[in-house]
Amino acid sequence: MPSPHKANSRQRVLAQWRGIDLTPLETARAVRAQTAADLIPRLLKDLRLDARQGEAEIVKVWNSLIDPVITAHAQPAGVRNGTLFVTVDSSAWLSEIVRYRRKEILDRLQHSFGRAVIQKISFRIG
Repeated sequence: MPSPHKANSRQRVLAQWRGIDLTPLETARAVRAQTAADLIPRLLKDLRLDARQGEAEIVKVWNSLIDPVITAHAQPAGVRNGTLFVTVDSSAWLSEIVRYRRKEILDRLQHSFGRAVIQKISFRIG
C-alpha cells in the first residue's frame, strides 16, 4: 500500500493531467470490502431462509404429526404468509377434515412450529 504522501502526489498528478480532481467522486464510488461474517447474516435475512426452513420442515413432518388416515388423503402443498395450504384428494375428505379435524390439525402444527409460522390452514381439492 502506498504511503499517504505518495498517494497524495499521485492524486495531484492525476488531477493535473485530467484537468479536474475526481478524487471525491472516486472515493464515493469505491466499493468497500466486507468480510463474509458481515455479509452472510444480512443475506440470510434478505432471503428469509429461516422462515423457508420452517416451512420445509412442516412438509417433512406432516406424516408423523397428523393421523395416518388423514395423511392418506391430505398433503401440505406449502406455506405462505402464515397460511398452510393443504391439498385433499376428494370433496368427501375435504368436508370431513374441515368440519371435524381442522382444529386438531391446526393445534398440533401450532404446538410444534409456533403460532407465528402457522396462523391458519386452507384446504383445497387437488
